Amino acid sequence: MSLSDKIGNKAEDLGGKAKETAGEAVGDEQLADSGRADQAKAALKDGVEKVKDAVGGLVDDVAKKFKN
Repeated sequence: MSLSDKIGNKAEDLGGKAKETAGEAVGDEQLADSGRADQAKAALKDGVEKVKDAVGGLVDDVAKKFKN
């Protein structure tokens, strides 16, 4: 996962936490739900990036074995 992806996902997560907190503070359940959704989306993106990294590493390992 690139550094910019990590930063973007973390920013989305933190923004979601802020929205959730603000929504709960003022009693706006839609805003709180939107914040939770943003956090879930950021977590999903992180998971996808981790899978891509793992698969990429596996492909590299297999390619090295075929080169030897």
